[in-house]
Amino acid sequence: MKETYLTQMENSDNVLEVSDLQTCFYTDQGQIRAVDGVSFSIPTGKTVALVGESGCGKSVTSLSVMGLLPPGRGAVTRGNLRLNLGQQVYDLAKTPEPILRKLRGGELAMVFQEPMTALNPVLTVGSQIAEAVKLHHPRGKDRTFCRSRVLQLLEQVGIPDGPAVYKKYPHQLSGGMRQRIVIAMALAGDPRLIIADEPTTALDVTVQAQILALLRSLKEEAGCALLLITHDLGVVASMADFVVVMYAGKVVEQGLLREIFYQPAHPYTRALLAARPTLGEKKDRLFTIEGTVPDPGQLPDSCYFRDRCGQQEERCNTHPAQIALSPTHKVSCWQHFREEENGA
Repeated sequence: MKETYLTQMENSDNVLEVSDLQTCFYTDQGQIRAVDGVSFSIPTGKTVALVGESGCGKSVTSLSVMGLLPPGRGAVTRGNLRLNLGQQVYDLAKTPEPILRKLRGGELAMVFQEPMTALNPVLTVGSQIAEAVKLHHPRGKDRTFCRSRVLQLLEQVGIPDGPAVYKKYPHQLSGGMRQRIVIAMALAGDPRLIIADEPTTALDVTVQAQILALLRSLKEEAGCALLLITHDLGVVASMADFVVVMYAGKVVEQGLLREIFYQPAHPYTRALLAARPTLGEKKDRLFTIEGTVPDPGQLPDSCYFRDRCGQQEERCNTHPAQIALSPTHKVSCWQHFREEENGA
């Protein structure tokens, strides 16, 4: 009997395919759809940036992929999460927890938003990286190999004097060093996909640049794919091959980096780009998007961005379908259905 969690990729060049993902949380006020019908793919060896305002569902999407939703409070209620391991393809939404635990940290790794809370304060950083090696490397049970592998990982992420850092606790390291430790843990299992959730949060500008350069070089060396979650469009411009724009739990636009930055099609994407500070351009005030994101517990039947758009029309009272502007560029907005209707 074939396991129900084994499946097939729609495109074998992808390492991850997210199809019609819906993730819900169960609260005292009822069921809340934090992610609603999200679909995108991550090609092997490429970087996909997931962008949007805080609360739009970016981190929940990543936790759904990792299988780290709070038990009993959150669950994937619809959709598929296909992870391509070459000979086998796993639907992570249906994979049993014991198997998912082996994939997580091995084939699938995550760099969390805040390294101080991601690391155990009562264990040395060396022992925490070593635990990842023991669990996910074929030679992890060999203590001598395990230590040498940890020192190799510390060197790989640019930490000098590895033997001394091995014995230190998280509070003895700077924020940038702690983030490098978290990245070393993610690399311990030679993953095919790394998910980086706001990896430069709370770091100063110089350290941010170092961490991004490190992620870029490690991705190229290892040949793995990267899902980068951020609201910083400057980071997106320097890192991404593809961009997925989310708003209120839905994907409103996705495409190649140049398509999103130079041919933005959704009013929300254009507003995000307009809100960026521009070097050499003097403004009295930065552009802001008026209004607020709708309450996830009381989402309207209309387009979620309608009240903040400024270009709404009667059709905006219903959700727009997705339309392809090119083989790689897709948008969900009624404005782009006019040409189709006119036979263009």
